[in-house]
Amino acid sequence: MIVAEAVGRALAARGVEAVFGVVGSGNFHVTNALIAAGARFVAARHEGGAATMADAYARMSGRAGVLSVHQGPGLTNALTGIAEAAKSRTPLVVLAGEATDRRSNFHIDQDALVAAVGAVAMRVTSGEEAWERAEEAYRVAVEERRTVLLSLPLDVQSQPCPTAPTAGSGPATGSAAGGDEGDLPLAAEVDALARLLAEASRPVFIAGRGARHARRELEALADRTGALLATSAVARGLFRGSPWDLDVSGGFATPLAAELIAGADLVVGWGCALNMWTTRHGSLLPAAGQVVQVDLDPAAIGVHVPVDLGVTGDTAAVATALTGLVPAAAGYRSAAVESRIRAEGRWRAVPYEDQGDSGRIDPRTLTIGLDDLLPAERVVAVDSGNFMGYPSMFLDVPDENGFCFTQAFQSVGLGLATAIGAAVARPDRLPVAALGDGGALMGAAELETVVRLGLPMVVVVYDDEAYGAEVHHFGPHGYPLDTVTFPPADLAAIARGHGFAAVTVTREADLGGVAEWLKGPRDRPLLVHAKVTRDRGSWWLEEAFKGH
Repeated sequence: MIVAEAVGRALAARGVEAVFGVVGSGNFHVTNALIAAGARFVAARHEGGAATMADAYARMSGRAGVLSVHQGPGLTNALTGIAEAAKSRTPLVVLAGEATDRRSNFHIDQDALVAAVGAVAMRVTSGEEAWERAEEAYRVAVEERRTVLLSLPLDVQSQPCPTAPTAGSGPATGSAAGGDEGDLPLAAEVDALARLLAEASRPVFIAGRGARHARRELEALADRTGALLATSAVARGLFRGSPWDLDVSGGFATPLAAELIAGADLVVGWGCALNMWTTRHGSLLPAAGQVVQVDLDPAAIGVHVPVDLGVTGDTAAVATALTGLVPAAAGYRSAAVESRIRAEGRWRAVPYEDQGDSGRIDPRTLTIGLDDLLPAERVVAVDSGNFMGYPSMFLDVPDENGFCFTQAFQSVGLGLATAIGAAVARPDRLPVAALGDGGALMGAAELETVVRLGLPMVVVVYDDEAYGAEVHHFGPHGYPLDTVTFPPADLAAIARGHGFAAVTVTREADLGGVAEWLKGPRDRPLLVHAKVTRDRGSWWLEEAFKGH
């Protein structure tokens, strides 16, 4: 056994089931070793897409993601996706060949490159340590929830491994859900939060990425204390089905959710950064109330907003400890509040004036129509841009595994790859990719990947023929917009050229083409080219620009 084979076998033995990438000479053998050991290889058309696919797969499967790339340019091509994963604390192992000879065209400082975007750099330096180093990279990714680069120097990959791997060592599976016994909080911090909960008459819980595994525990504590339930965007759907679910807090919050959250006397963020997006620049936090943040990472507490109390520990463990300490209370819950949530708790219940015209459809009308047509069991992936609030607000999701939001780096162009990774993780659901025209064209190489994988995906392109965020940010001030506006492109024809079915939508009646596709056989993916209104920016983006 050689080093490349040992690394692949070691990761497969830890439970890796899928690896995403683009294969070159530097990662050829390690990728084949993973395949030989039982992992599925998903070939992307670009390393940037592969990185985001692996990230989304990890988020939706609860397992560690694996990315395999060539040395040098293979790694640099993947860097934006690696940055997104690192910022999101996605458990991801990046396997990359490495040219250590400075005379090589492929030589770069790979450690410095990934460290710059927040990933952890590791390396295999000999046959003797290959298996151990692969296991350590995996352990750091899963247990510390980090994105890890494991560099595989070309002159080391072919070295023999003198010893066989040790059976049964390391973690048994790829689970990255959290909630280990070692994540228990300090008793003094729990007692302090218990006192605040007992004193609160209008508590609100906001759950983030770090609480996606803790629905049962958080709902039990909320039932005990009378708390209302909300999430950050990345945890959207976590409390779906609860009569006290306010959906998303922040820029995507309904008017009712914003009113009730701002009216709380205690807000507890559970595994949630409480950043400017989730708190609307702090305006949703109670001016005269208390703010608490519960997080596994003590360094994350109080980074974005001042907090009155920080509790370090796993969210599920903290919630469980508290449930036995606090007295039962009605809290924020009343028949009147429940009735208002039922009547006003979703964006589609908020009245609006349709702004569509003869050639363009209002994106709200478009998205509500799609929400009515598409099966409820769906996984929605959203790209970045002026359009992004519409699918995030108006397309409902069944639970926290129905929404994949790769937005920690705010990069345009990750949406289609996000949908592919989510689809691989959740083959039981209809994948829906919501893209702007800019992001669709950036990621167009992966349209072929969707077709090749046979994914019954619906790709919706909100086309305003511009980078709309920039148009609406700079346009009102009289700046020229030639650099951010474009002539029309026939995106439906582009999709058909890759093997998609496609429909162009300029009015609500055109959605009949979507209904026909849904009848079956769905043997080709569908692209919906929606020409949307563009006279003004979305209201949530106007709010977001206050931070720029």
